Amino acid sequence: MNTRPYWMEEPLPQFGPIRDDVEVDVVIVGGGLTGITAAYLLKKAGVTVALLERGRCASADTGHTTAHLTFVTDYRLHQLVKKFSKDCARAFWDAGAVAIDEIYNITQEEDIDCEFKWVPGYLHASLNERGSSKNEREVLQRDADLAKELGFGAEFIESVPYCNKPGVRFPHQAKFHPRQYLRALLKTIPGDGSFVFEQSEAGEFVEKPLAVKVGGEKIRCKFVFIATHNPIVGNTGMASATLFQTKLSLYTSYVLGAKLPANGLPEALFWDTTEPYYYLRIDRHDGGDYAIFGGEDCKTGQEEDTVAVFTRLEERMKKWLPMAEVKHRWLGQVVETNDGLPFIGETAENQYVATGFCGNGFTLGTLAAMMARDRFLGRKNPWADLLDVHRRKLLGGTWRYLKENADFPYYFLRDRLAKAEEDSLENVARGQGKIVSLEGKKVAAYRDARGKLTLLSPVCTHLNCIVRWNEADKTWDCPCHGSRFKATGEVFSGPAEQPLEKISKPELAPTES
Repeated sequence: MNTRPYWMEEPLPQFGPIRDDVEVDVVIVGGGLTGITAAYLLKKAGVTVALLERGRCASADTGHTTAHLTFVTDYRLHQLVKKFSKDCARAFWDAGAVAIDEIYNITQEEDIDCEFKWVPGYLHASLNERGSSKNEREVLQRDADLAKELGFGAEFIESVPYCNKPGVRFPHQAKFHPRQYLRALLKTIPGDGSFVFEQSEAGEFVEKPLAVKVGGEKIRCKFVFIATHNPIVGNTGMASATLFQTKLSLYTSYVLGAKLPANGLPEALFWDTTEPYYYLRIDRHDGGDYAIFGGEDCKTGQEEDTVAVFTRLEERMKKWLPMAEVKHRWLGQVVETNDGLPFIGETAENQYVATGFCGNGFTLGTLAAMMARDRFLGRKNPWADLLDVHRRKLLGGTWRYLKENADFPYYFLRDRLAKAEEDSLENVARGQGKIVSLEGKKVAAYRDARGKLTLLSPVCTHLNCIVRWNEADKTWDCPCHGSRFKATGEVFSGPAEQPLEKISKPELAPTES
């Protein structure tokens, strides 16, 4: 059976092994999504890096992804709230949303053609049940209500596309071609004192002065980021590393890639409530659509007949997608943690690790890269305590996420909690304002009583936070420092002094209702 993912048909640049001693600011061990992104972000910040990969970059776990870009976590929202608190749940989901925005911003800044697209995500009732129980429907409704309360623009719907089951629709999720994206990032890393080394496995880690040995060569550095799927020991010490490993569980997920007739299903991401859950991604291609369907997760190494698992998975897919023509089969590995949150932080002095991304590898891997950059540069990060590798359980009022982190750069420069509320201007009623995702960008859209649309940049002109619509006063209000703007963008009250920037879109005509 050929288990090569269809992503792997996309070629990547090749790099040689290390052949001489070098010195850089940061050594990054692991050439997957997390490591490549960290190397890119650090170099953009003026830091010299050496990216080490024991094989070929983006060809192991990263190459076997299904590339769902989502902040909807494996741990259900009501479970996170119950286990931790609303603040912790909001923080975790918000971190994922920030990471997706970062991926999008990189594609724009580097002009990367990687099929990036904003799509909705659907969490729906189990595919294993003939119907949906009243309790299951109620829990989905609870998740929708919680998500809306925490600012994530979700809505409960009675019938999710393709399976006709009740579920929750989450706007502003995304998908892309992972290797097209990473190919572009890899090209930016070498040069100006930075390196990418393939076929270069990290061997001995030296504490003082800090260095990583690869064969007979040594890389001196100030900081090490271990971005391997399952973290290696490094300078942690065997006892401590072994204890850390007990908090991780590795699962194998089974994936099918199949052709579908064109335009039969909406481009979207789907997950059901089965344990373990099934997932689906729909892509548009010339000559037809492509479905990525997976599930049947089991602990790695504990499945006796993997071919039988693929057979079961195909039977399940054909029940719901009878026209599917299977073209690819592959396996991916997922690292789960003991509490549902990833581990991102220092395990030794100047040694940072990231693991346990559960089913959100590309989202949380990007987040980890951002956090590693911040740690090396000495920046505060709003998720450092929540995701720290030595964390203790955070409950109730012990951690006030919004209050304590309002002054972090993520919020100071842009209020990430202001998600797009709609994907279409048609959903903005008369006398109403909403943040809308338009052509991949957020806009503040207001429709007056006559139906005329005013489109504005949602970025406050004071310090660049994202404004929110005040339904009572019909104003755009900034949650960071209190600036207020009229519905059509003029300053209503400071500290902002300049109006919201108008966005010209002359082809948009007033609606009739």
